Amino acid sequence: MWQLLICLSRGYTINSLLFFEARKLKNSEMKFSNSKWVSLCFCLLLSLQIIQGYKESETARTLKLEQGNAAHEVHCSRERSRAAQKIIEEYLMPFVEKERYQMSRRCRLHSDNDLYRDQEQHKIRVDVNEWKCGYCRKRFYEEKYLDQHFDNRHYDLLNVSHSRCLADVCGALHCDLVMDSTPRKTKCNPAAASRNQHLCESLADSCFPVNEGPSASRLHEFFLRQFCDAHTCKGGQKPFSRGHRKTRNVFYLIVSILTLMLLLLFYIFIYMHQRGMKGGTVQLKRISKSMQKKKPS
Repeated sequence: MWQLLICLSRGYTINSLLFFEARKLKNSEMKFSNSKWVSLCFCLLLSLQIIQGYKESETARTLKLEQGNAAHEVHCSRERSRAAQKIIEEYLMPFVEKERYQMSRRCRLHSDNDLYRDQEQHKIRVDVNEWKCGYCRKRFYEEKYLDQHFDNRHYDLLNVSHSRCLADVCGALHCDLVMDSTPRKTKCNPAAASRNQHLCESLADSCFPVNEGPSASRLHEFFLRQFCDAHTCKGGQKPFSRGHRKTRNVFYLIVSILTLMLLLLFYIFIYMHQRGMKGGTVQLKRISKSMQKKKPS
């Protein structure tokens, strides 16, 4: 009120005072509008910062997960390890068991040194086109998808600290012959043959030391003939020349049983037929004799 009196004393009119008040009000409205825009921009910037922080945290989590998976990444061929294990079971272990010899765990061919042994033991073949995971019971229609499942979901169960990659000895064990369904004619590489022969002989020395007794000495000689002699470009000697485990095929077993049953039925039929023929002959003789008696003399 006192400001109004001062203005009137200085000669300002009421209209001029109202004009000044209107300008002040407009300026205050502009300030309010500007403050509102400032608040809106502040909220927008805050939202963008939160979104960016979330993306950065997502990127950090993804990077951490990838680093964790990389830490568990195993550079070991499952397929070649499986082929090596198959060769050991079929072409080596029957002769080791026959000698009643216990291989040391220092031997790279020992079953405990197979990186994928536990996972392979947890494979359940339900049907021809159906496989089941022994850990989580999930089903697959091909073995390769079960292998991928092991790599993605159960890689943490691999004992990478104590087990070794069995695929590393595939060169010495001729894994390519087992993995290839049709043998391929390739030119022999003398350097590769020499390297595989050296690896093969070192396996024979470490797994079957000749100073550990007669059984180890015989198995050492057997291993050289069975696997190592074929690593040459001169030809002549073939891998697995000493034979393999004789596996029983269920199909052939069933066929053999059916064949025996058919033979038995055939002989029974022949026996009954011959017996019937003899019985018929005797009956005919009796009839002929009775007919002769009835004829007048």
